[in-house]
Amino acid sequence: MAGGPACNDDGAGDARTWNLANPVNSVNPRTRIEVTEGDITVQAVDAIVNAANNELWMGAGVAGAIKTRGGAEIERDAMAKGPIGVGEAIATGAGRLAARYVIHAAVMGQDLQTDATLVRNATASALAVAAQLGLTSIALPALGTGVGAFPLERCAQVMLGAVRDHAAGPTSLTRVVFVLWGRPAYETFAAVVAQASDHP
Repeated sequence: MAGGPACNDDGAGDARTWNLANPVNSVNPRTRIEVTEGDITVQAVDAIVNAANNELWMGAGVAGAIKTRGGAEIERDAMAKGPIGVGEAIATGAGRLAARYVIHAAVMGQDLQTDATLVRNATASALAVAAQLGLTSIALPALGTGVGAFPLERCAQVMLGAVRDHAAGPTSLTRVVFVLWGRPAYETFAAVVAQASDHP
């Protein structure tokens, strides 16, 4: 639901990487965070996250791009598992996508409204589902910033906080990629992550 349509076929764009210390997780002691500008549907990761509504039907934006590239079976599989609570997440197969799974994170209900608490809960739920599946890499869009109109900078702060909280505990995830549609979104997320890395 959030973000924009798929961009070029190779998903190319600028990218920056940071490492988060994770002293609790002795198996994977560091979690790498990447911020990239491009197309989430072509990311080489175990799972991509769909900015979903709680009924799990897939409309425009990121959801529409996932459905178009991956196939309508992704939506059918998701809706068969719904509805879910706002802030919760479920996983489906990824159809024709490069990823193995699509994790549908319900960042809004049928009113298509969201807030910081829902963005944080949806992000945390998506990460938890990925860890439960034993995945090592996940790509997330800017949840709630499309139809939900949640501010980009606040979204970056909230989502990064959820990632850092998740990485502070035992997890299989070693690579978390924020994939942003458009230069302003990319620059906003990169600035927030860079500032946080300077002031852990």
